[in-house]
Amino acid sequence: MDVPGRRRNPYELTEETPVYVISVAAQLSGLHPQTLRQYDRLGLVSPDRTAGRGRRYSARDIELLRTVQQLSQNEGINLAGIKRIIELENQVAALQSRVMELESALDGAAVAMQQREAAVHASYRRDLVPYQEVQQTSALVVWRPKRPAD
Repeated sequence: MDVPGRRRNPYELTEETPVYVISVAAQLSGLHPQTLRQYDRLGLVSPDRTAGRGRRYSARDIELLRTVQQLSQNEGINLAGIKRIIELENQVAALQSRVMELESALDGAAVAMQQREAAVHASYRRDLVPYQEVQQTSALVVWRPKRPAD
């Protein structure tokens, strides 16, 4: 997990670290290397490239290759449909991430508002009494001062 302001260890491997050459990726995904090249040309699975233009696949790329194969072989979806599915899944993931960001910002704003509200309430003068409207009645109250005792 990335922590803002903290540098990542350059030797730390994540599921997005491109480490597999095409032959290993083909073996791990159960596909032919030529199929991987075709998927790359079509934009289905686009691995990173080395300085010499060699393909390097990550663990996430391998999983995506397996998903493409499963959708193609088991579900009978054509490659154009698979590309659209992948695009939509990426869009959904991006939107979910954005919703989480906005919910976090909203929570922060709510806390800040509650703090400001508490500060306003704390600043009230204690000798003031909130005004409450009195209901008008037809009752008559007579006040008579007490007479001093003789």
